[in-house]
Amino acid sequence: MGKLNVKTTCPYCGVGCGMVAFEGPQGTIKIKGDKTHPANYGRLCSKGASVHETLGLKDRLLSPVVHGKEVDWDSALDQVANSFREIIDKHGPDSVAFYVSGQLLTEDYYVANKLMKGYIGSANIDTNSRLCMSSSVAGHKRAFGADTVPCSYEDLELADVIVLVGSNTAWCHPVLFQRIQAAQKENPNLKLVVVDPRGTETGDATDLHLQINSGSDAFLFNGLLSYLVDQGSIDHDFVSNHTNGFDATLRTAKETCGSIKHVSKHTGCSITQIETFYELFSKTENVVTVYSQGINQSSSGTDKVNAIINCHLATARIGKPGSGPFSFTGQPNAMGGREVGGLANMLAAHMDIQNPAHQSLVQSFWKSPRIAKESGLKAVDLFKAIDEGKVKALWVMATNPVVSLPNADTVKKAIQKCELVVVSDCMANTDTMELAHIKLPALAWGEKDGTVTNSERRISRQRSFLTAPGQSKADWWIISEVAKRMGFENVFSYRSAHEIFCEHAALTGYQNDGRRDLDISGLSQIDSDSYMGLAPTQWPVNQNNPTGKTRFFSNGHFYTENGKANFIAVTPQEPVSVPDRNFPFRLNTGRVRDQWHTMTRTTKAARLNEHTPEPYLAIHPRDAARNGLEVDGLAKVSSPYGEMTARVKLDQKQSPGQVFIPMHWTSQFSLKARVNSIVNDHVDPVSGQPELKHTPVKVEPYRPNWFGFLLSKRELPLKDLSYWTKIDGAGFYRYEIAGEQSPLDWSDWARDLLCTEGDSINWVELADPKARRYRGIRMEGDALESCLFIGPNTLLPPRDWLATLFSKDTISVQERNSLLLGKSSEGLVDDGKRICACFAVGEKKILNAMKK
Repeated sequence: MGKLNVKTTCPYCGVGCGMVAFEGPQGTIKIKGDKTHPANYGRLCSKGASVHETLGLKDRLLSPVVHGKEVDWDSALDQVANSFREIIDKHGPDSVAFYVSGQLLTEDYYVANKLMKGYIGSANIDTNSRLCMSSSVAGHKRAFGADTVPCSYEDLELADVIVLVGSNTAWCHPVLFQRIQAAQKENPNLKLVVVDPRGTETGDATDLHLQINSGSDAFLFNGLLSYLVDQGSIDHDFVSNHTNGFDATLRTAKETCGSIKHVSKHTGCSITQIETFYELFSKTENVVTVYSQGINQSSSGTDKVNAIINCHLATARIGKPGSGPFSFTGQPNAMGGREVGGLANMLAAHMDIQNPAHQSLVQSFWKSPRIAKESGLKAVDLFKAIDEGKVKALWVMATNPVVSLPNADTVKKAIQKCELVVVSDCMANTDTMELAHIKLPALAWGEKDGTVTNSERRISRQRSFLTAPGQSKADWWIISEVAKRMGFENVFSYRSAHEIFCEHAALTGYQNDGRRDLDISGLSQIDSDSYMGLAPTQWPVNQNNPTGKTRFFSNGHFYTENGKANFIAVTPQEPVSVPDRNFPFRLNTGRVRDQWHTMTRTTKAARLNEHTPEPYLAIHPRDAARNGLEVDGLAKVSSPYGEMTARVKLDQKQSPGQVFIPMHWTSQFSLKARVNSIVNDHVDPVSGQPELKHTPVKVEPYRPNWFGFLLSKRELPLKDLSYWTKIDGAGFYRYEIAGEQSPLDWSDWARDLLCTEGDSINWVELADPKARRYRGIRMEGDALESCLFIGPNTLLPPRDWLATLFSKDTISVQERNSLLLGKSSEGLVDDGKRICACFAVGEKKILNAMKK
């Protein structure tokens, strides 16, 4: 390959940032933003900027494993194929299922979908993207006749009002938020409105924050539609010539939200705030409404999506520069999965699974012996069917449902009951991988090669720049080899991702003639060199749009039967589960800035772990006081589904009566911190998306007998603890620990944990049994190897300064004494809690700089 300089695409969120992998000092790999990529123009967030730090082989699955024994690929593939075939022959095609992921490349997704729907003959293939954007898909299809995202990122720069609904964009899509902030500097008239029940970093930068009651979005946008009519802001020509169902939709909006006073009552926002928002929307021509998980993850998420779209259709603010409803997707290839039919209720190429003409078309193109004709099981229902014994074989690809699905303990029990569980992943240790009968080693980012599609329909290449480690293989190769062994060799003999991409592209144009939105047939004949050099391109790419297309619907034509967009009458619904006397708080879940999904990748980058090192419960100070919670103490959070433990974080911006917990932590990184084990599994009846934002919970103080923390250069087997969390630091592991019973002798307990038989112990300790305090230090020569601090409460020394000592080759006597005291010695600076991961800046350093 020569000197490394490879353009690729970030593996994290749906922004789809371009990156360049290049060679650093001593042959190391570095990452920088690709200044030519139209998604980010060189910008990267903290996660993207540190992705090169996650490329090591620690905890990688590098060989196939069958029932606990390493085997060769032939043995593993034969076992998978034969087992699937036997179960299908005995119980029928619906007895098997695939659960796939937005971490897959489009080529992987395509092959999996083709095998399940065209050759096995079942639609039981669903994706973790069901959890993040399926309500948007359903809303698009109801309104536009197709799952079409009408906008482009450049519309953010062309807008005069941007409305962010249910989106902490600053943390979840940071590069797009940077683009918005840059647009505000260029256009001082640009107004930013945030609609979110939480006070977030995004809300801190807004012109207007509508801190609505959780789940009341449809009331707000129904009220907006009614207001637009009253103010004469409707584009009647567009409504008459290009839409269906306006009168019925308006009638419902008037009945449910006919006055601002009524909207105020349901949303909890003041009349003045609502009037300000409505007037901004009404009087501004260029309005983009961005929505994300706060809208989608609801038992009425599809209706909320359509309530937003209704307002844009009524004002003809769609298909124009700087206008439109815009869904920000969560994963790097959630869009690519939608394109190839990765959802259980879709066929490939944006075709409908229950449309006989589409069934015939796809089957004809694939030359398949059968085709799925009914929707398969959506994610939540799929795992219920496994629990009931209806699905007997499950193949999980590149995802971790034991952590990410709601009612997660029931999901875990279901998988444990399943006759055959196959997991293909790059990681050896995940909560789901622990339950696999057959483990298949897949390539990771930097090793695999293919395409992804971002939130603005832009197809970009993920290019390999690393050699495949061990026996790891591409997901498309693994799926194809299983398909061959199931008897479908002739149609799954792919030699490269390029071949698969061309087939996918050809299918999008097959008998299309402009009737379907997704058409990249212009790329179906590209050769391998052109595929290797494929520039980021927005679809459609066809004869009419050879270089792609920026936005849809500029001509007023939609993909419904009569070519007109559909207004959808929306009756606002409360969340299915509401707080009561037993469970008085409403739990909201989501992401933190520097972690990604279930942390298997991001925790490898030490600097990403410093910003939020533990799972936490964000709660308003008044609620905390009423419930006996102490800042930095521990809380037990329970629901009818389970319980978990988290650190208490007081947050004035949290709405009273509501709490927030991040969704990232797993059993690999903490004890009892899987938040989805307490989340309800109610779903939207249209989209099947779970209501991850609205679970009634009870919050109680958890007061163990002692608290502590442990920093160690070695990973340690913790046991007999009631609470622990683990993260990787820079050259050490950090553990936060607590217990309900104290050992008889802390010194013996500490030495048993930290010392190994026969090693040369250089041990320093300080104990105060009456005060229930203990501090121990283990040295290797003159270097710090580990340190342990125990106390009766959370008043323990800061961890950040102590962590810096692990990079020192020699710890002086003075520093050892200071270390035991937990106070910085002269010349060493405690920068405090890490605020900026990119530049390693602590809170105290920022505050001191502000004083100067």
